[in-house]
Amino acid sequence: MPQAGTTSPTLPPPQPDGLNPALARNIEALRERRRRDQEQAGLQTKLAGAVTAFTGSMTFVYVHLVILFGWIGVNAGFVHALPRFDPTFVILATAASVEAIFLSTFVLISQNRAAEAADRRADLDLQINLLSEHEVTRLITLTAEIAKKLGVGDRLDPALKELQRDVAPEAVLDELEDGQER
Repeated sequence: MPQAGTTSPTLPPPQPDGLNPALARNIEALRERRRRDQEQAGLQTKLAGAVTAFTGSMTFVYVHLVILFGWIGVNAGFVHALPRFDPTFVILATAASVEAIFLSTFVLISQNRAAEAADRRADLDLQINLLSEHEVTRLITLTAEIAKKLGVGDRLDPALKELQRDVAPEAVLDELEDGQER
């Protein structure tokens, strides 16, 4: 390790100018898909999203704190300029209960939408992984044939034959499900 004040004989590796073009295209495609999905969402979905976004914000908390302390202040008699309208706080409790019902419904709606999006991403991941596995299997087969032509000895590796076989996703799922039943 070089001492303070000395320079290193090596240089850091060059940094890329930007993203790999394929990665940049994929990011843009995902952004476009998300934008299109938002545009195609129905009014109810957009409304639920807006309500959930607001109720999940600190602004919502601050508004509720002001209302709560104002309500308590007036009805506990601390604000003499306004008459008490809920001295037993029954109306406050009822309003809070009704609000809780609606808020929990909006949270469930948001969770359902998030679960649907996660399912779509999982399906995409699975398809890409299966395609990658298929491509790697083909590359192994091609490499084994090249090794055979060149007389390279690793082609006798017993694991190579197994690696040249395609994975049957339905068989893997069956095995996983059978393992859960045990």
